[in-house]
This record gives sequence, structure tokens and C-alpha cells, in this order.
Amino acid sequence: MNSETIVRTRFAPSPTGDLHLGGARTALFSWAFARHHQGKFVLRIEDTDRERSTPEAVQIILDGMQWLGLEADEGPFYQSQRIERHQEVIQKMLDEGTAYYCYSTPEEVEAMRERARAQGLKPRYDGTWRPEPGKTLPEIPADRQPVVRFKSPQTGATTWDDLVKGPISIPNDELDDLVIARSDGTPTYNFCVVVDDWDMKITHVIRGDDHVNNTARQITLLEALGAELPAYGHVPMILGPDGEKLSKRHGAVSILEYDEQGFLPEAMVNYLARLGWSHGDAELFSRAEFIDWFNTRNLSRSPAQWDPKKLRWVNAHYIKESTNERLAELVAPRIEARGGQPELVDLPAVMELLKSRAETLNELADGALLFCHQEMPAIDPELKEQVLTPEAKQLLHDFNQRAQALEEWSVDAISATIKEVLKAQGARMPQLGIPMRVAVTGQRQTPAIDAVLYLLGRDRVLARLEQSLAN
Repeated sequence: MNSETIVRTRFAPSPTGDLHLGGARTALFSWAFARHHQGKFVLRIEDTDRERSTPEAVQIILDGMQWLGLEADEGPFYQSQRIERHQEVIQKMLDEGTAYYCYSTPEEVEAMRERARAQGLKPRYDGTWRPEPGKTLPEIPADRQPVVRFKSPQTGATTWDDLVKGPISIPNDELDDLVIARSDGTPTYNFCVVVDDWDMKITHVIRGDDHVNNTARQITLLEALGAELPAYGHVPMILGPDGEKLSKRHGAVSILEYDEQGFLPEAMVNYLARLGWSHGDAELFSRAEFIDWFNTRNLSRSPAQWDPKKLRWVNAHYIKESTNERLAELVAPRIEARGGQPELVDLPAVMELLKSRAETLNELADGALLFCHQEMPAIDPELKEQVLTPEAKQLLHDFNQRAQALEEWSVDAISATIKEVLKAQGARMPQLGIPMRVAVTGQRQTPAIDAVLYLLGRDRVLARLEQSLAN
């Protein structure tokens, strides 16, 4: 890459399912590479699989990219809308002799492969319809629509210096003549990718290492078209915590499900970045730092391992770093979905109280429910009998009397009142704190009781105390 090259990367998902972790990481690395080099990041939807591609899957991809903050500079482009261009290039290749019509049926091709296997050779199309000097081709069947095959080089090797894996060389005799157009005239995946990368002037392709064999085919096609080759980098797959291929039981779900589970996008970006890339020992870094530091030299050649506990740790960090106002905005809909009323409380103040121990937004929402019900929650009868003893009620009654007389309802005033009750009654904090929690919240354990009482507000606290003392 010279100094005048404008870096252009692309993320080109097939909308045949959700945007999973591997795809999201590929998008992230491609996006970061373009941003690091002040280049362009292109989003291309490879939707030529008409049977499996759906508008819903396209929207999931777009929503997932938006949630992660991976904005595209160009696109989304839809491969299905470029069919005429693909067919134009196919016709040009037919005219120039770099592609040819093949009338072999799928059954005949499979028989060719079986014969090769029986001889201990790589299963492949045997070139029956490949035109060669001096070769007589079979008679064209009258009732058969042909496919179009690429006249792939048969000698030498296709080599490239992979950005991640280093030098890779694949013998050309392992690459049979690729079908580039089906019998109905529709171009195939590998061909469409090549034309689109060529037309969109893609300079760098970063993708999963399951595409290595595709890369060899795509390079030979690009060379046949006289196109400039992009640089390729293939990142190893993501494994589950047990070292096996990532599956749904490990967390290989739609990236948007992590939003639903209460993860912050900046935490997901940070964690995904560390799955196969590193910058020294840095575990936590901003988006700006990631862009500044990112380079392909620090992409790992070994598979990364998914660690849900590590993701939760990263998310907990970003929750602590977030403003209370932002957390309140994100958590409020989750509280409502749980049947709570976030408007009953100073929600940013609740976030300040809870965020130091929360690993997800859902945990924050669960904790905030304590403050988001007007009515006193039902107290478990066994807990009530165990905790709200006559002695405990005496302490609560004393607090109730003193609290009603408070001029100011603040954490400091409540804390001072609790200390006055303990001193007057000769009691220890657990003797009042636990009954107070049960009487006012219905729970044995809560955050600091003075902060809880303050956030619940004088009216709710006193009303609930009266209710508990009366029963």
C-alpha cells in the first residue's frame, strides 16, 4: 500500500440469518482498518441467494451495525440489484474466451467427482466442455440449458501474502473450473463478490479464515479480468469456552440479543476487538484508542476463545463509567417491561446507587424495581414472622415517630435518625436495618438502607412503615 492509496474495506454479509459474533467481529475489524487509515468502509449486502435471503435478515444486519456504531461510509449496496452488471462481465469473459458454456448435468459432474475419489484424486469437474486448442467438444444437447464456467488456470499456484496468516499458496490444479453463472443465468456467489470488489475499488478484504479457498478462486478471477488485487487477511474463528466451535449454547446468537441482555455497545465493541487482536496488555480502551492502535500486524493467527464472564466484566466497567443520566435512559424501558414505573423515583440517583455492582443493564433494571412500585410489595409470610418480631417493631415504631418529625428528608438526616434510634434503644444496626428493609421493601437485602429510604421518599416510606406496623 503506497501513501496515495485510499483504503477501502468492506463488510459483505449474506442476509440468510442473524448477524452473529463472528460476522460482527469481521465488520469491526474492517471498519477499524478503514478508520485507522482515514479510508472508506463499505457495507454490501450479498443477497443473491433468493431462497434464503429475507428483508427481515437484512434489517437485523442493519440494526446490529447501528447498535455497534459501525457506520458505513458507502452503502448498503445490494448485490441482487447489480445482476445486470455481473451478467455483462460474464458475457465479456465468454467473448474473450476466459469463460465457457458447460452442458454437463449435476449428476454427470457428481459422477466425475466420484471417479476422481476412486482414483485417490481431488474430486473435481473434469473439463469435458472446456475448450482447448485441437479439442473436439461433445455435441450440444438440444434440451439442456448450460451453466457458465470460468476457465481457471491449470498450472502453477495462486499465492498471496495474507495480512494475518502470512504467505499462502494453493496449487491451481486443486481449483476446478468454477461455475460463475447457473443454468438460469443468475451469477454465483464467488463471481459476484469479485465483480463487486473490483467495481467498488476495495483495497483490503478482512474476513474469516473459512474463506481462504474462496480467496484463491477470487484471485484467479480478478487476474483474468485484469483487475487490481485487494490485500486479503483471514482471521481465525471464534471458539466457545470449551474450545469447540462456537454454537448457540455458547452465545452464538444475534448480536442484538446482547442488547436485549443488557450489554452496552461500547462494551461489546471493546470485547469483540480483543477476540483475535491485541495492543500490548490493554484490556479496556475507548473506540478512539482502538482506531488509533488498530493494525493487521496484531491480529492473531490462533482462534480466539469466547468468554461470557470476561464480557460481563468489561460491561460492568462501562456501566460504572457511564453517566447516571444515560443509564437511566437505557434502563427506564427495561423497568417498564418488568411492570415498574420509573417515573416514581429519581432514576439517575438510583443508577448511582446500583451501578457499582451491576454487570448488565438488566441487573440495573431488576435492582431499580425496588423503587418503581407505588404499592408496598407483598411480604413473604415466613420472612415477616421471622423478622418483624415485637422487638423489631418497637425499633421501627421509634424510627417512624422520629422520621415524621424530620424537617429535611435526606440521606444524612435519615442516617442520623437511625443512629438516634439505635442509641436510644441500645440496639445494633442489624436489629433495625433488616426489619426496616423487610417492612419497607419486602426484601431482606437491599443497598444501603439510608439511601434506599431517601430514594423511596418520605411519603412511601412512612406509609409502608404504618402498614407493616399495623399488620
